[in-house]
Amino acid sequence: MAGVASMLWLGLTAAVAANQRRLVFNPTVEREVAHPRSNGHRTRPVVLRAKDGTRLSGWLMTPRMPGSRPAVIYFGGRSEEVSWVVRDAGKLFPGMAVLAVNYRGYGDSHGDPAEAHMVDDACMLFDWMTARHHVDPRRIAVVGRSLGSGVAVQVAKERPVHSVVLITPYDSILALAKRKFRVMPIEYMLRHRFESIKYAPTLKAPTFVLRAASDDIVPHSHTDQLVAKLAQLIGDETVPDSDHLTIPYLEDTQARIARFLTSQFAGPIEAPSLASAAPIPVPAPDIVVAAAATPAVAALPVAPVLPLIK
Repeated sequence: MAGVASMLWLGLTAAVAANQRRLVFNPTVEREVAHPRSNGHRTRPVVLRAKDGTRLSGWLMTPRMPGSRPAVIYFGGRSEEVSWVVRDAGKLFPGMAVLAVNYRGYGDSHGDPAEAHMVDDACMLFDWMTARHHVDPRRIAVVGRSLGSGVAVQVAKERPVHSVVLITPYDSILALAKRKFRVMPIEYMLRHRFESIKYAPTLKAPTFVLRAASDDIVPHSHTDQLVAKLAQLIGDETVPDSDHLTIPYLEDTQARIARFLTSQFAGPIEAPSLASAAPIPVPAPDIVVAAAATPAVAALPVAPVLPLIK
């Protein structure tokens, strides 16, 4: 019996090691909103090139009033296609320019998702936004939901981000994986760790945390660990009658985010500081198109095991 148990354990360990990309990521190709448009912005589909040439597709929304405006870059969750952000941008980000781009393998974006790619691509998006004539480069915020909170934290570490909003954030994917796979040496197997707790003490930007009232994906104890390390925590709020999946769509959540960002952007502008003083590179070349020009890519298969995060 011991031999059988050992073989089962080895087999399960090998399966987790081989399928960890599917555990961490679950790319959604189909648009959540068929024809996304913001009532409060001018909306343009965009196709951008990552550093390695991979095509990334999303939407740029600009306020209708003239002049240089504050801006927001949104990073979605594990199974999230971001077209819904366009629909709700008027309530979420009033008077702000907004960039929402799907990760590699999501929506119409090409390539395969990986932590390193997500962070590199996200930094490229920040650099691209700083070069827009209608954007105030000193007032660019990042908003990350669930998996995307780990992306937002790492961008805030690498770039002069003005403000940070984290929706149902975690301490690290590694910590969540250890909780789910208690008997496995997960720390030796997991490549996509998203260890936000390591970077939290270095963040200089004001940070706002939103939790779901009921969250069985990211337990509050894992958010507690992150919150305790955030250097510039401005608010830590729980949205009533919300869960991990519904929280971003609720009017209450959207009103809280809009109030926080409006308040932060209205304050005096200070010279942004970074944990590292590396200069911002020249933004990558971009293509702005009038309609989505990239064909849909095939969805990656979903592993027959429980996901680490949504």
